[in-house]
Amino acid sequence: MKQLWTFFFLSFLCSGLFRRTHSEKPKVVKIGSIFSFDSVIGKVAKIAIDEAVKDVNSNPDILSGTKFSVSMQNSNCSGFMGMVEALRFMEKDIVGIIGPQCSVVAHMISHMANELRVPLLSFAVTDPVMSPLQFPYFIRTTQSDLYQMDAIASIVDFYGWKEVIAVFVDDDFGRNGVAALNDKLASRRLRITYKAGLHPDTAVNKNEIMNMLIKIMLLQPRIVVIHVYSELGFAVFKEAKYLGMMGNGYVWIATDWLSTNLDSSSPLPAERLETIQGVLVLRPHTPDSDFKREFFKRWRKMSGASLALNTYGLYAYDSVMLLARGLDKFFKDGGNISFSNHSMLNTLGKSGNLNLEAMTVFDGGEALLKDILGTRMVGLTGQLQFTPDRSRTRPAYDIINVAGTGVRQIGYWSNHSGLSTVLPELLYTKEKPNMSTSPKLRHVIWPGETFTKPRGWVFSNNGKELKIGVPLRVSYKEFVSQIRGTENMFKGFCIDVFTAAVNLLPYAVPVKFIPYGNGKENPSYTHMVEMITTGNFDGVVGDVAIVTNRTKIVDFTQPYAASGLVVVAPFKKLNSGAWAFLRPFNRLMWAVTGCCFLFVGIVVWILEHRTNDEFRGPPKRQCVTILWFSFSTMFFAHRENTVSTLGRLVLIIWLFVVLIINSSYTASLTSILTVQQLSSPIKGIESLRERDDPIGYQVGSFAESYLRNELNISESRLVPLGTPEAYAKALKDGPSKGGVAAIVDERPYVELFLSSNCAYRIVGQEFTKSGWGFAFPRDSPLAIDLSTAILELAENGDLQRIHDKWLMKNACTLENAELESDRLHLKSFWGLFLICGVACLLALFLYFVQIIRQLYKKPTDDAIARDQQQNHDSSSMRSTRLQRFLSLMDEKEESKHESKKRKIDGSMNDTSGSTRSRGFDRERSFNSVNPLD
Repeated sequence: MKQLWTFFFLSFLCSGLFRRTHSEKPKVVKIGSIFSFDSVIGKVAKIAIDEAVKDVNSNPDILSGTKFSVSMQNSNCSGFMGMVEALRFMEKDIVGIIGPQCSVVAHMISHMANELRVPLLSFAVTDPVMSPLQFPYFIRTTQSDLYQMDAIASIVDFYGWKEVIAVFVDDDFGRNGVAALNDKLASRRLRITYKAGLHPDTAVNKNEIMNMLIKIMLLQPRIVVIHVYSELGFAVFKEAKYLGMMGNGYVWIATDWLSTNLDSSSPLPAERLETIQGVLVLRPHTPDSDFKREFFKRWRKMSGASLALNTYGLYAYDSVMLLARGLDKFFKDGGNISFSNHSMLNTLGKSGNLNLEAMTVFDGGEALLKDILGTRMVGLTGQLQFTPDRSRTRPAYDIINVAGTGVRQIGYWSNHSGLSTVLPELLYTKEKPNMSTSPKLRHVIWPGETFTKPRGWVFSNNGKELKIGVPLRVSYKEFVSQIRGTENMFKGFCIDVFTAAVNLLPYAVPVKFIPYGNGKENPSYTHMVEMITTGNFDGVVGDVAIVTNRTKIVDFTQPYAASGLVVVAPFKKLNSGAWAFLRPFNRLMWAVTGCCFLFVGIVVWILEHRTNDEFRGPPKRQCVTILWFSFSTMFFAHRENTVSTLGRLVLIIWLFVVLIINSSYTASLTSILTVQQLSSPIKGIESLRERDDPIGYQVGSFAESYLRNELNISESRLVPLGTPEAYAKALKDGPSKGGVAAIVDERPYVELFLSSNCAYRIVGQEFTKSGWGFAFPRDSPLAIDLSTAILELAENGDLQRIHDKWLMKNACTLENAELESDRLHLKSFWGLFLICGVACLLALFLYFVQIIRQLYKKPTDDAIARDQQQNHDSSSMRSTRLQRFLSLMDEKEESKHESKKRKIDGSMNDTSGSTRSRGFDRERSFNSVNPLD
């Protein structure tokens, strides 16, 4: 039984896998090529492939002794025809296929290539979905649309546009390309507003195109990216020209299908060229080289000057050369051409008439694939090398502008440096040009023959009005209020600002105001802003504060009014009183100042005690001297002179500090005695936090969430208030009668409240900084244009005039409305005290260094004798040294002035003594010789 199973297994192998092998290097290697013969790319590719095969066969360094034989099949960009032609290739024992040209065909035959292990070298399929994981035998020798769409997204972002419209052919090529564009735009916070797919059939339906363009005209964006095939693209431009969509305000960006036609049919027929004026076009960038220039010269002879060379012709040529070099390496590594029957196809072929058993598996396909991917060469398209994900290295695009009878090069894009006017290959060199000084793109001639950059969007003219939410306020109606007897009409400061800004726009903005709120209390502004994200509102106009949590979901215009949270509290007037002279300084300031006076007096006494008789004497006298000297410096009335250098240094610095303190005290006291003073137990938001008193806030304001979440104030302390009357009553009653200690609200409301309630004031500083703006959906171009209009209103004075119309109140002056502490605090003077303290400590350090040096000097003989008599044992040496130190501190040391005076007096005494001595000697000599004696 076991032998029987072995026989069946060997029989299966023999019938299912029969190998045809060329043991020696073949004389002819067969390759295939699939593309669309009648397309612009196909016409050029056919000539380029034939020329590449000739160059391979005539080059002894490539495949020496082996010739290339290529057979071409026309797929007509049809998935079915492409599959049929690929099946025919598989019957001819080919080792590689140049092509296909279209994404539809590539998706079909790549599965077949995987099974039969035949590499596909596509020179024109740019579909980014062709993944090497799914299609390992697919090799893209051109650039992926992933990079082309990245270049388009860079252009849109560079010009500041936010939304685009995508027109594409509705097949794998178009859909996958637009999906890549959507991803690249989203990474820059841009988006595709509308996608318009067109039928991929070659028969162009004029009505379908016209209906599509009319829909686009009714949309706001004016940036159109067109990613289609040639004939379909020109049909779209023709109808767009007819509808006036190739004029001012529009931007058209075409992918490389248009540059291929421009290169191959240069110049285009006049009627076609007229329809694409101002269009931006992308073209795969190929570096200039001698090889490329020489090939262009040969091309004129090959094509008979009837067909110009385009970029895809260069890619087709390089694809053949890459396959040839890969085969050359394959043969040099010992590879041979052998084919095997596919077991499953062989079984299916015997059961029908499809002749499937004729298709064979290329045994060396995997090795050849590795050799091709590992090949590095410089071709007509530049450096040909692959990254690990099978993409070509250094992808780049030319950006050209159709103008007049030709095109203008306005810049380049590469994944290395982005947009630039510098050649991409130069940016890879060690000596890179200065990118900071060079523009990213040159000037463009836009549709309508204008150099002015289009805004990129217009307000849609489809008759729809913007739904603008407006808060239905019950208080502070000067800002926004509904006109009595109407439903959608409002007035107020915010409404006038919005209307004035809209009137400055260069286009009409039809709006419909929709009230938000129940009319009984102020609505929640945060909830109203959130309704923009749900589509209930197209925008919100009113006194809407620009705060962090709102900016995360919507876009705001430039602030048209400054705002911020402040504290309002009741106050009382202060009389000067008998103790008003103590009010300029707070308690800590008084204490520190007094201590500094005593400290400086002690330091000066220490420094002057040994040399200055005015700082010597009995202990009681010295204490009085310290106190007198310390506090007399406050009035610069000290009589004691300082003689030491360190003492004078300390005193100079201290007198400077005293001068500043006296000046500040005098100014503050003058203000207290001459200006009416207001007092409140609440000094600002910090003192309010430390208390347990209730705090009022306006219903609907963000102040509640700020106090609760940011300042961690208990919700039980927060009291909602709806009207100015409720403000006044709550402040008047105070915490003891069920009111509030203070109210936290935005400054515009508070200023309006204080204009008619003079018994309250703003205490402390404004502790948040924000503003009011109009809210719109994220990335709304209307928000940008309205911001510009608001700035114009501010510059021409209209914004101030609107403010004065609604908010200027004369009932109660707002001058000196802010109430702050009038006392001087230590924090204003700590720098002066620090300088003085450092100077005192440094002087003491230097003084004690001098004392210690004197202590360790060699004592005199009398001192040694005295020490020997007083100290009989070594245990008393420490106390002796301490006594010596204290005696040095207390003993009188002559100053330099006294020492100099003493020396002068001594020299005078010596001179008079010597004179008297000489007179006595002369007298004695005279007496000794006197003859009378």
